[in-house]
Amino acid sequence: MSKKITFEESLGESDWGLIIDSKGNLKGLFIPDGCDEDDVPESIIQMCITQFNINPDEFGIEERPSLLH
Repeated sequence: MSKKITFEESLGESDWGLIIDSKGNLKGLFIPDGCDEDDVPESIIQMCITQFNINPDEFGIEERPSLLH
């Protein structure tokens, strides 16, 4: 039998993680120690916007250059 590990145990020191519920809805974002919401990688922001319909304003997207064409 495989040993179960916790979500946090599965992440490295600099890893980010998405927390998704059983229905596929985004519940939260795990932010590694030493980082904050201003440090979220652009790829995660774009995935949250396109896949989970998160409002770009929640990321301060107006301050970032647009990657959508």
